[in-house]
Amino acid sequence: MLRCMTSTSSAYRVITVCTGNTCRSPMAEIMLEAALGREGLDGLVEVDSAGITGYEAGRPIDPRAARRLAATQLASDHHVAREWEREWFRERDLILALDIDHYAWLSESAPDQEALDKIRMLRSFDPAMAGRDRLDQGIEDPWYGGHADFDAVWHQIQAALPGLVQHIKAAVLQSTQLQPH
Repeated sequence: MLRCMTSTSSAYRVITVCTGNTCRSPMAEIMLEAALGREGLDGLVEVDSAGITGYEAGRPIDPRAARRLAATQLASDHHVAREWEREWFRERDLILALDIDHYAWLSESAPDQEALDKIRMLRSFDPAMAGRDRLDQGIEDPWYGGHADFDAVWHQIQAALPGLVQHIKAAVLQSTQLQPH
């Protein structure tokens, strides 16, 4: 996790959400952290992940997901799966659902409109997917598949990263301009 927050302001907080937090959401978390780091946003953005279920809580990342990340020199050995906590609706600035089921669950669980407005499909930031129906923006669970399925997840996340990073950059810039100096 990016945790180099400055003491004068709090970080912009992003969470990626899937079912069990062992495949898609940790891949998205780690890939987004790396992309934000390349943009120099390390101290300004904090990224984490969770699952909508507790089925996998306490487990490491799926070895196939870890292998796919390692192919691009991204370490995942620190990851431990965890279940979504209700207070994160308040504590996160952007909540990224990896599939339509996660989006629906988060939307139904949101305590108010402010929380609901924070929820987005991760692939809505992919220019090829922007404006399409949320049903089409999902990233299928690779759990029952093979290495090719994890490759597909990696490519789908990767395609959304430039737009997502630009969105986060704009939000960070806006929040720093709104803070008193």
